[in-house]
Amino acid sequence: MFEIRDKVFFVTGAAAGIGAGIVRAFLDEGAKHVAALDVDINNGKALEQELTAKYGNDKVKFHKCDVTTNELDAVYDNVVNDFGYIDVVVNCAGIMNDRPNAYLKEIDINITALIRSSFKAFDLMRKDQGGRGGTIINISSIVGLFQAHLLPVYTATKSAVLQFSNCLGKAPHCTRSEVRVLTICFGCTDTSLFSSSKMGAFDKETDELLTGSMGILPMQKIESAVDGLIHAYKHGESASTWLVTSDRPAEDITGNVSKAYEIMSQGVFS
Repeated sequence: MFEIRDKVFFVTGAAAGIGAGIVRAFLDEGAKHVAALDVDINNGKALEQELTAKYGNDKVKFHKCDVTTNELDAVYDNVVNDFGYIDVVVNCAGIMNDRPNAYLKEIDINITALIRSSFKAFDLMRKDQGGRGGTIINISSIVGLFQAHLLPVYTATKSAVLQFSNCLGKAPHCTRSEVRVLTICFGCTDTSLFSSSKMGAFDKETDELLTGSMGILPMQKIESAVDGLIHAYKHGESASTWLVTSDRPAEDITGNVSKAYEIMSQGVFS
């Protein structure tokens, strides 16, 4: 089992919702330090003050960071300078907005920044290049597991996260580096991601269908999502995929994902 105690954690999208819940959970279990990154300064600072009062100085620090910019590299460097290492990175930052004025930003945050952060962490942690190993946890979604046609861009970004993370986590990458890469597919979770001000479709007609569908989707509690991620962190093998949905315990669905790709790849090499 992988331990949390005395490790340094780095969490993007950490000011509120699932990200903030993850920060709290790591500190509850004895993390040495958690770096909490987000563009939301008000919630980020409030989280830092709350958790500093509870756990003491130097246990948590909020970093205002737009993960699509060089601010991300700067925070990595600052945390390493302050604590000497980063043991675990959770790439949780993401948006769900396919609107014409937002989908390029959605791609930048959900895919490009996640890949950039993953490679930054991988290069820092890899034992074959002087690191001491570590864990990268990337957040995909249930829409990476089926075709959610009302949000084609968001679905594409989370499918990309699933493929990228699984491939980076496989041998020989994990065996030579001793860097473990996990993928978490969250179901609908009760966060502001689903608010009308933050979520949107690519045209008016689809937006209306999307709004109408929201009431019928099962919505899990933030605590359930966080508990599932913590379980996956403690028990997951590299390149594993975990389903955390509908307030159920985390489920290792790596076998299902492998079978799905076996089916889709039939005829490709013959």
